[in-house]
This record gives sequence, structure tokens and C-alpha cells, in this order.
Amino acid sequence: MKRTQSDELFARARAVMPGGVNSPVRAFKSVGGTPVFFAGGHGARLTDMDGNQYIDFVGSWGPLIQGYNFQPVVEAIIEQARLATSFGAPCLPELKLVEEVVARIPSIEQVRMVNSGTEATLSAIRLARGFTERDVIVKFAGCFHGHGDSLLAKAGSGVLTLGLPDSPGVPKALAQHTLTVPYNDIEAVNEVFTRMGEQIACVIVEPIAGNMGCILPELGFLEQLRKLTRQHGSLLIFDEVMTGFRVARGGAQELYGIGPDITTFGKIIGAGLPVGAYGGTVKIMSSLAPEGPIYQSGTLSGNPLAMAAGLALLNTLDAEFYQSLNEKTENFVAAVRALATSHGIDLTTNHTCGMFSLFFTQQTTINNFDTVTQCSAEQYRHFFQHMLDRGVYFAPSAFESGFINGCHTAEDLEFTLQAIEEVFRTLK
Repeated sequence: MKRTQSDELFARARAVMPGGVNSPVRAFKSVGGTPVFFAGGHGARLTDMDGNQYIDFVGSWGPLIQGYNFQPVVEAIIEQARLATSFGAPCLPELKLVEEVVARIPSIEQVRMVNSGTEATLSAIRLARGFTERDVIVKFAGCFHGHGDSLLAKAGSGVLTLGLPDSPGVPKALAQHTLTVPYNDIEAVNEVFTRMGEQIACVIVEPIAGNMGCILPELGFLEQLRKLTRQHGSLLIFDEVMTGFRVARGGAQELYGIGPDITTFGKIIGAGLPVGAYGGTVKIMSSLAPEGPIYQSGTLSGNPLAMAAGLALLNTLDAEFYQSLNEKTENFVAAVRALATSHGIDLTTNHTCGMFSLFFTQQTTINNFDTVTQCSAEQYRHFFQHMLDRGVYFAPSAFESGFINGCHTAEDLEFTLQAIEEVFRTLK
């Protein structure tokens, strides 16, 4: 499959953008080759600048749960654009979207709209620190919460070691207020709270991790986080930027029956337009300006285009939709596992409604960052490139989730499975 235009465009892009991209994973560094420049999409299919078509399992990294060129969303954007693209002032679309979020999520009484998932998480942490009057936060290795300074820290030699900056430009003094522990390791969390519980403002966690691949919480993990934070007067933040409105009508917290103190959103809440949000109880959210002393603002927050798009998408996501999406995900992943077994491929899969990951490894359980990093990135690289040549677009990283969407047809999935079988033959 020739991608001449992509090659030429990437050469131009590298001259004027760092690495030729506006977000690092797009550069294909971990899978090799040249990034594909896309021209358009419809349903589950993308078309690149050379006219090649691909069945897509990225979906703009999650938000396009009904696919590309989804008409209710397109029509809502066009209708709003005819009225105004921005106000920088209160508008009806933002009120309607916030009311819909509050109606869907029992733990949320008030919402503040922002412009990205990163902005949502860093604002939620500022709110937690201001509300508790504490500085220390707890995060989990492998969980990505955007590029805010407080969150770009990694663990030291032990779980009680204060964080060191994981990126130049992050002050050590700020990173030292971040504790990083292994995902799904409740004993490590217990240790942290025993040692420093009175200093911890919040625990932030992806209730289903998606940025080290799809990693599900083990039985009792989220429940213990809820118990410990309440015991020590800390807040529990669920980062549902990826899982919000994807894995269930009320997100991961509906699946597991756990209400956090603050929830962050992005992706689906704006139907693929730049947007984010965070919400919680009135008691917590009223600490934000103009009602309270904690300041956060944004010129484009509540942008009417994004609000109209998000509301149009949410209105199509009912219980029947999620039941169908879950069945589609289950069947697809089971078929991939069966193919791996029949061809002698060491493969472990994780999945939930609309999300999945394929880990090339002999390990039977992938439940945290350490186990993820022991998987074969080289085999995934081979898999990715050969699937791309067959017209199937997976995430250009071994450590990102794949997405099944409502637009994937039986024919799309059958074509993909046939391509996977062909590629598995080459992996022997």
C-alpha cells in the first residue's frame, strides 16, 4: 500500500513542527514508519491522502464512539455554527450538556466545562488541594492524566519514595508532592496512607486504565481507594476522560458502583471536539471562583460548538447501545484470542465495553505497568505495520487501548479478523 503523500507531508511537517506532530504518539516512533496523514472518514473507515482506506480502531483516541461523519453530531455543529462559533459568555448549549452529565452521573451535582482532558485533571487537582488545604497527591504508574506538571512524575525506588520529574521543565519541588504507586497494588496504597495520610489531598486514578493499554481494576481495588480516602479526609478523583460515557451510560463508576468525589471528562463529552470537564458535589465545586477562592477560568470553556456536538452524541447513547457495544467487543476479542491460540501466538487480551488491548506476551495476567512493559513491543510493531498494509489502523503504540465503536459493522470486524489471521501466520 503506497502512502507517497503521507511521506511527503511528514517531511514538510518535520520542518515546522517538533517531530512533525502536535502530539508525540502520532509520530510512529514506537512502531516505525511514517505517520499516515488522513483526509476524511465515514463510519469506521478512514481515507488517507493517497486515497487508501482503513478500518479504524483508534477513533480519534476514543471520542468517536459512533464513528466518523456521524450525522446527528455533524448537523448539530452546522446548526450551531450558523448561530455563532464562540461567545466567551453563558449559552444554552453548555447548560444543556451540563444538565445531561449531572443526570447521568449520581456522584456529580455541578460541572465546570474546560477545553481538554489535561485541563480537567489539573483543575481537579488544584480544586482538591485547595479544598483539603493539603499538597500531596497519589497517582498510579502507567495512568496518564495529561501533561500537567504535578502529574509528570514517576516512582522512585520504593512506593513511599517521593516523585522525581519525568520530564524536563517540571520543578523538582512540585514533583516531590506527587507519590506514584503501582496500579492494582492496594497494599502499596495502604502503606502510603499509613505513612502520609494526613498530607494527602487526593488520589487520582483511571478507574479502568487506558493509557498503558486497557487494564481493569482488580476486585476490591477501587473500593479500598474509596475507603482509604474517606478515612483520611482525602478526595478520590476518577479520571474518566477515556471511560466516561464509553464503558457505560454513567461511565466506569456506574460499572463498579463507586462514587468518587471529583470526576474528570473529555473525549466523548465533546464528540471529538476539543473539550473537557470536571464535576463533583456542590460542597466541593462551590470552592471554585466566583463562589469560592480557588481560581480557574477559560476563554473558550463551554464553547457552543463543542457543547452542541457533545449533547447530540450523548443523546444517542442509551442502555441498548451499550449492550450492543459490549457484545460486539466481547465477540471480537474472543475471536482474536481463538486465532492466536490456533496459530500458537502468545497473546493476552484485556477488554471492557468498547475498549480492548492485545498484549504479545506469555504472561496470562496484565494488571499494572510493570507487567505491560514486559510485553513484546517488537511483536506489536510487526503486527501494527502488517495490519496497516492490509488496511486496518490500530493505535501506533503497543501501550494504548483500541476502541470498538457503534459504527463497526459485522463486515468491518470480519475483514479485520481475516487480516489478523494473515498477520498471525507471519508472527510464527
